[in-house]
Amino acid sequence: MTDFTVGDDCFRLDGKPVRLLSGALHYFRVHEEQWDHRLAMLAAMGLNCVETYVPWNLHETREGEVRGVGALGRFLDAAERAGLWAIVRPGPYICAEWENGGLPVWVTGRFGRRVRTRDAEYLAVVERWFRELLPQVVQRQVSRGGPVILVQAENEYGSYGSDAVYLEWLAGLLRRCGVTVPLFTSDGPEDHMLTGGSVPGLLATANFGSGAREGFEVLRRHQPKGPLMCMEFWCGWFSHWGSEPVHRGPEQAAGALREILECGASVNLYMAHGGTNFAGWAGANRSGPHQDGAFLPTVTSYDYDAPVDEYGRATEKFRLFRKVLAEYAEGPLPALPPEPVGLAVPVRVELAEWSGLGDVLEALGDPEAESGVPPTFEDLGVDRGLVRYRVAVPGPRQPYPLGVSGLRDRAVVSVDGVRAGVLTEECATLPEPVAGPAEVELWVESLGRVNYGPRLGEPKGVTVGVMHERQYLHGVRARGLRLDAFEADAVAAVRFGPVAGGPGTTGLFRGSFTLDGTPGGAGADHAGVELPGWTRGFVWVNGFCLGRYWSVGPQRTLYVPGPVLREGVNEVWVLELEGSGEPRVELGPGAPVAPDASRAVRG
Repeated sequence: MTDFTVGDDCFRLDGKPVRLLSGALHYFRVHEEQWDHRLAMLAAMGLNCVETYVPWNLHETREGEVRGVGALGRFLDAAERAGLWAIVRPGPYICAEWENGGLPVWVTGRFGRRVRTRDAEYLAVVERWFRELLPQVVQRQVSRGGPVILVQAENEYGSYGSDAVYLEWLAGLLRRCGVTVPLFTSDGPEDHMLTGGSVPGLLATANFGSGAREGFEVLRRHQPKGPLMCMEFWCGWFSHWGSEPVHRGPEQAAGALREILECGASVNLYMAHGGTNFAGWAGANRSGPHQDGAFLPTVTSYDYDAPVDEYGRATEKFRLFRKVLAEYAEGPLPALPPEPVGLAVPVRVELAEWSGLGDVLEALGDPEAESGVPPTFEDLGVDRGLVRYRVAVPGPRQPYPLGVSGLRDRAVVSVDGVRAGVLTEECATLPEPVAGPAEVELWVESLGRVNYGPRLGEPKGVTVGVMHERQYLHGVRARGLRLDAFEADAVAAVRFGPVAGGPGTTGLFRGSFTLDGTPGGAGADHAGVELPGWTRGFVWVNGFCLGRYWSVGPQRTLYVPGPVLREGVNEVWVLELEGSGEPRVELGPGAPVAPDASRAVRG
């Protein structure tokens, strides 16, 4: 039986000192058929371990309907095949730039600020979830011949709260569920974070992107003994819609990695390979030192400027990291696996069929609810997607400003069937006043729930009310259109006709294209979709939701995993929410290879 322990100065495997050279790769951000390749890339970079979070909301979208937890077990099996140990971070909160920090909306909607505390009702649903999930981890612990060597208790809790009772209860729950490998916490290297997030008897680790010596000095003040580990070495960063893309220089990142290792510490590269926020699962942030400022939704790509890019290719950062890590390897590093092959020939897809948003809602939407005040997404059980609100302006009355108080996040508004404007949290009043009587319709989209800080779990939709002058408009009808309603059988029942309305049209567009079975066709590892002239919405290929597109950038191309492509006819759906361009999209090989990328590694 293999024994992995936390010693006074290092990790030990069967009593022998070992350094963890880990990389983050989230199984839920990479298509399952691509796991083996991406894990082989980590091993070739010089890593001996992989780390993954577990998003509760992906597996229990609705209370009591747990699905797909076996994916974690299969991923851990793939890590073992790749010769890697595994670190599991099951939450229940994960941050990860993921929708709602991984917490289901039925949890945050019900418990509000009681989440991540000792609240008995919250603890009860966490325990029920962990007892469903953790057998995937327990049976794959290193003591049972599997790859799992460490499990995290909560995540960066010191950045959020100080409920030591909650943290100790959670650590005890992990033990009661059968986790016997060492437990750990991870927090920023600041006194208030480490005091708020650490648990007596558990290994504390630090998260940072630079300044390793200073960071470890702070950690040592709180934990005089035990291995030093940077559990999140931020070697890149994520991007927000409407902002400039974020890049970190390869040489600077490699120097920061070397400093960590020169301290004698273990490390987990965050991210080693970022992947993609498929199906609208991208989270969001708030600006400002207290995360109470402007709303900043995260893009679909989670490339993270990682050493292995979103398309599975080695970058210049990979080459430099590999050079550093080779100095700490026990032998020669594995060769790189074959480089992923993109779609060889660009394809233009004509979207000849169309259905208006109203017809789509009739076919796929939830039942309409009527109430005095607007229900939130949480009230309606909608996590990702849209809600259509309808409300009447009484009359006769003169024109007054019409707006929304507490709008989250974006609404396309029509008055008496004519589009009147797009409202946001920052600009929530229509440009032209509205006279009564009138019928107002608002299509409100959630652009992603906050995943970090005190605004975690904030509700979506119309959270206060629709206002005419200073008067609330009551008697609201609301109907949800959830993203997960867009399944192949359901969409087949939508009434499609020829594209009508020209540019600026909203609704669901459908088209098809044909691929042969060659490596550069249906056998390609990946493709990229571009939507020139389109504004904002979602794209599916063969029923697989690639995620959100938005003309504000910086992301212009959506990643298409090769396994969703097929020989013969392939189908594309585009749900445009603000106004289409020409009814076509373009598929190509994807993002260009970065300068000095994998070809330099092979040399």
